[in-house]
Amino acid sequence: MRIYILSIDILSAGVKYKLYSRMTSAIMWDIHNIRISRQTVLNYARAASFILKPFVDNFQHKLSNSFCGDETYIKVRGKTHYIFFFFDSVKKVIVANYVSSKRDTWSAICAIYSLFKKFKDSLPKPLHFFVDGNPIYLLAQHFFAQNKINFDVTQIIGLTNKDEVSKEFRPLKQIIERLNRTFKYYYKHTNGFDSLDGAISYVNLFTAYFNFLRPHSALDGDIPATVPELADIDNMPGRWCKLLSLAQDYIASNHVAFSF
Repeated sequence: MRIYILSIDILSAGVKYKLYSRMTSAIMWDIHNIRISRQTVLNYARAASFILKPFVDNFQHKLSNSFCGDETYIKVRGKTHYIFFFFDSVKKVIVANYVSSKRDTWSAICAIYSLFKKFKDSLPKPLHFFVDGNPIYLLAQHFFAQNKINFDVTQIIGLTNKDEVSKEFRPLKQIIERLNRTFKYYYKHTNGFDSLDGAISYVNLFTAYFNFLRPHSALDGDIPATVPELADIDNMPGRWCKLLSLAQDYIASNHVAFSF
């Protein structure tokens, strides 16, 4: 039990308080008088990511039909990789993330497909995506249209409103840009990752924290994804603990295999 609670403290330190693994290791000794290596800290984080991912990916949000998409970067062994985020512009939840070494059409297709899996029965109609001027999203739209999956893509180009479309939909582009800034605010302490698995683990933990644990100013301080079991828990370690417990129950009841 002590090790389990310790792992919850590691998640709070590493995600909410933006402490890198070596500092987290030092804090575990100073506070708990337990020596724990930097690698063990990373192992705890990765294990938690594996447990949380099925619950986070399959959580039944009441989603809208309007989604913002964009890419931001993450470093793996000193090389730039890209995170494709899709965000519900109304419900303020991250609905998809995809980490790739390339900023290409296939990565955009994979990110959009992971969003589609949120809808168990059928996709909403009409379905709108708001993205930047990168042509990969139009190519992804064409790919899905060939497979009889249709949606609208609105491209908001540049940083200034030089056309009527950009002027009208600029606020939607700013929503996803704020998400990217929030991610970078939490990510910058890491100085990058030694492996792709480590990067993916961190992105999954950030998504869980953002959707289920972090108050959102645009929602008047409410949590984007409401989970009744978390409502009466007033401290972050306790919320992480309960979220992990719910994720374990989901895996057990649905016979879900661990995967990224």
